[in-house]
This record gives sequence, C-alpha cells and structure tokens, in this order.
Amino acid sequence: MTVTSTQIQLVNRPTGWPEPKDFSTVTVEYGDLAAGQVRVANEFISVDPYMRGRMIDTRSYIPPFQLDETMTGGAVGRVVATTVDDLPVGTLVSHMLGWRDVTQADAGEFRALPEPPTGAASSIYLGVLGMTGLTAYVGLLTIASMQPGDTVFISGAAGAVGTAAAQIARLKGAHRVIGSAGSAEKVALLTDRYGYDAAFNYKDGPVRRQLRDAAPDGIDVYFDNVGGNHLEAALDSFNDGGRAALCGAIAQYNATSRTPGPSNMANIITRGLTLRGFTIGNHFDQAGKFNREMSGWFADGKIVHDETVVTGIDNAVDAFLGLMRGENTGKMVVRTS
Repeated sequence: MTVTSTQIQLVNRPTGWPEPKDFSTVTVEYGDLAAGQVRVANEFISVDPYMRGRMIDTRSYIPPFQLDETMTGGAVGRVVATTVDDLPVGTLVSHMLGWRDVTQADAGEFRALPEPPTGAASSIYLGVLGMTGLTAYVGLLTIASMQPGDTVFISGAAGAVGTAAAQIARLKGAHRVIGSAGSAEKVALLTDRYGYDAAFNYKDGPVRRQLRDAAPDGIDVYFDNVGGNHLEAALDSFNDGGRAALCGAIAQYNATSRTPGPSNMANIITRGLTLRGFTIGNHFDQAGKFNREMSGWFADGKIVHDETVVTGIDNAVDAFLGLMRGENTGKMVVRTS
C-alpha cells in the first residue's frame, strides 16, 4: 500500500533573513512497511530558533540541514501502521524526523509517550513537558546554578524557553525575576501570567539602562537567549560571582555582517563571573528528574503554558519565519493533522 507524505525541504542556504524561496514543498511516497518499521501520522511539528543555524553549512553542535532533503526536528504523532509489538497502532510517539505530515522509519527513531494531561494537546511534549522545558530547567539550575534568593534576568522572555525558565526560577525560590521582550503586549504577559516581577520592551531604549532600572540591586543569574546588547547589559548589571547560561544568540542569527561583542568583557574578570554555553543534547541524563518535577508542577497547576499554533504542513515555513520575527508567544508549533 502506497502512502503519500507532504514534506518541507531546504533548497537554498539563506544569507541574512530566510525567504520562502529557500524552501520547497514536496510529496514523498512510502511503500509497504519493512520488518521493524512503523508509520506515524504527525499531529504537531516544532519550529525552533536553532534551526536557523542548521541552514548554514558550518561547524556546529548538530549537522546542518542538507539541501534537497527533508528538514528534521521535533515532532509528535500517532502510529497508524506497525510491524513492532512495542509500538501498536494508536501509540503516541515523539521523534526528530521533523517537517512532514507522515513519516515512516525504523522503530528505534520513535519514543512512546503517555497521553497528554487533561486539557492539553500532544504538542505539550514539544514544549514545557519536552525539550523546551528541559532546556530551561538545565540552563537555569545546572548551567547557571541558580540558588534561592537569586535575582534572575531572562532575555527572549516571552518565548517557549523564557516562559518556562521564569516559572522554574520562581518555583525554585528566586528573589526576583526580570524579563525582556519585544512588544508592550508581551511585556504585560510576562508580569501578568508568567510570574516575572518586572519586564521591559527592549525596543523602548538602551537595554543596559532598562535592566539597571529593573534591577537596581544587580542580577545574579542571566539566562541568555539573545546575545548582543542583552549580554552586554547583563555584564553591566551582574553582582560579584554572577553566572550566565548561554542558550541562544538570536540577535545574530540573521546578521549579514560581524556582530560586535560586548564592550564590557572586563567585568567577567573583575566581578568573578561565569559564562557557560550549553546545548541540551549533552544533558539528557537530567531528563528523568526534570520529567518528575515538571509533571508534578503541571499537575498541581503551578505551571502555565501557551502555544502559537499554525495549521497545515504547507504553512510550516510561514510559522518558522514568524518565529524569527518574534510573532510567537510561548512555543511555536505547526498542527499537521
């Protein structure tokens, strides 16, 4: 039996901002399952900032996307055909095969998931109960070693990782949590919904000044999703012994010229600061602890989460470009079914 799958491929490596012409939508046919294979109808795929870096053919922590091949990334779906007893039809699974509405592969590519909590869609396993939440958890608690009583600053605060990190910081006893975002609407959400004590719109004025005003007693921890002027502002406001978890640098992802570094790097020396970059793939050993804590918080109503959902695999590129422009609140996903 032949089954068709709509898939998105990268056909050109962007310079600067990606454009729709850099992608192509193709139809792929799958034949009968081979022994050990399963077929999955995806429900949601994830679009994430790190994918911009994979569009460049350069050394990184993860291989670049190959031209004229289907783009990979996180997805959740249900088994619709199987040759494997451990993954019967109807099983909810996650995988990294990404930008397609149907996929077919060896069973080892898929991980069975429990049914989502009441009231949540399966996309929650791409967000706060998935790698997004794990990234926030590891970055805050392991990389930046946040302690009760710390003042925490988070850039990209209204995104999927930022909204999770703020709530984890609050639950772990942070004294004060401060965030930056790119619109008045998002700034209001940070304080009204996600537990931030203070927030500012980085477009309203110099980030260094706005952070200094929001944290007059300085900061102890910085969770960096942006880089650039936000990292410079954090270096300006750090207390002695401050720690930064460097998670992303979205300020330079689409840059066409060299991005200037912070002008105040000497503060790292004089204040005894620690700046540590990380990628979540090196910290899956913490997944079990994270799952227990986050699932408990979520069940107890201590965690809120939001998604920006774009419907249709044909609109996956639009969703990704919208993410790059900051049009999402919380996790950006594409509903494929």
